[in-house]
Amino acid sequence: MAYAGSWTSVPHDPPARADWAGRPRYAPSDFVTLLWREKGLMLAVFLVIFLIGAGFALTLKKSYTAGSSVLVQLGQEYVYEPRAGDAARGAVPDTDSLVASETEILLSSQLRERTLRKVGLSVVYPTLGADYAAAPAAEKPLIMAKAVQDMGENMNVAATPLNPVVRITFEHPDPVMAARVLNVFLEEYLVYRRTVLVQSASPALERQRVLFEERLAEADTAYQEFLANNNLGDFAATKASMTQLIGQLEGQRYSLDASLQERQGRLASLESQLGGVAPEIGLYRDANTADTDKLASLKVQREDLRSRYTPDSQTMQNIDAQIRQLEAAVASGRTAAPGARRTGVNPVYQTLQTEKIQLAAEIASLRSARDANTAQYAEATTKLQQLAALEPQFTELTRDRDILQSSVRDYTVKEQQDDAARMMAGESNDNIRIVERASPPPKGASLKKPVLILAFLFAGFSALCAGLLRMFLRPGMPTPASASRTLDLPVLGAAPLKAR
Repeated sequence: MAYAGSWTSVPHDPPARADWAGRPRYAPSDFVTLLWREKGLMLAVFLVIFLIGAGFALTLKKSYTAGSSVLVQLGQEYVYEPRAGDAARGAVPDTDSLVASETEILLSSQLRERTLRKVGLSVVYPTLGADYAAAPAAEKPLIMAKAVQDMGENMNVAATPLNPVVRITFEHPDPVMAARVLNVFLEEYLVYRRTVLVQSASPALERQRVLFEERLAEADTAYQEFLANNNLGDFAATKASMTQLIGQLEGQRYSLDASLQERQGRLASLESQLGGVAPEIGLYRDANTADTDKLASLKVQREDLRSRYTPDSQTMQNIDAQIRQLEAAVASGRTAAPGARRTGVNPVYQTLQTEKIQLAAEIASLRSARDANTAQYAEATTKLQQLAALEPQFTELTRDRDILQSSVRDYTVKEQQDDAARMMAGESNDNIRIVERASPPPKGASLKKPVLILAFLFAGFSALCAGLLRMFLRPGMPTPASASRTLDLPVLGAAPLKAR
């Protein structure tokens, strides 16, 4: 039979057990009986907690999650372009870094605020929109921050390692509004990322370029003053021409020395030859033919006389005797006499003398030319030495001027490149592709069922805890078996507790 009351036992001395502490001892079978005794309390606790949880679950509305995805690729804005120099020019990040950078931009609170302002706070969150419209100006930023925070809690941006696709979802009670907000969010993202990644026109580049132009003007002025003070038109060309002139003068000097030595040798040879040549020679000599002429005249006369006289006539004998005598004299050379002779200048001597005079003139000319060459060489050498002394200063001026010109050119090119990059990046997002735009989700998700299950489980657990607590707090021995175990004595009888 069921027992509802307290058990009593016959008074006796308590057992001498070291572990007795006056607490009842229970067996597993006792819990079922004792918990059933507390069923009223447990049922009341269960119903109260479950009804509260069920009421809260019934207030939950169904939410719709719109999804979209974005493909991230390498773009010009991620290519490193140094402000000056070429160190690490063209360096690019890896895919994970690109995706992480774009993910951070998508998670930006400013991007969510831009989206809420474009769609309308009252359209997305009507309650916060009404509060925002009615709030004073000082409290409006706080309400907007709360709306931005709520939108961040309802939005999820997820990326997978080594995958260039970023997935974005947005949860809202209205499916059409969820898709609209997410599409506007993507449009604002394409605009907002350009303001983040693309550098605006930096005045530092222009200031630096102007500074270099001013320094270049000073360097040009110093360069021109250097040329004017040293009477130079072009230092490099003047030095090159001086070097070339010195080379030419050295070649001419060697040529002049060789020609002078050759002509001096020829002059010495001519002088030695002139010593063995007579200045004058006989030009011709006239022969004396008076005896032969007379002999011929006698023979002509004999022939003339032969026509008139006989051969034995005295006249003929006389003329023959004259002819014989004259022939004998001519034959013996007794009638020979020197003829007239004529002398003149020796042409060989004259030629040698003329050549000597010409060689002497050439030698004098070569010596004069050599002296002029020596003077020109000395002047050119002095000029080149002066240029060599001025070269360090000229090199420094030229180096500074060239460096400044290069810097001005680089900064000008950099400004133009930055302007072009900003214009190109501001007009397109070729490296960002929207793979899938958001569309109204046909099915929604609700937490009613999970909340009901949790409320049921929590209510049951709370009821069980309340029953156990009430069971352990009751005074006395709950059952005869518990009393027997607790006191380590047999229970002889039990009577129900009468109500007072």
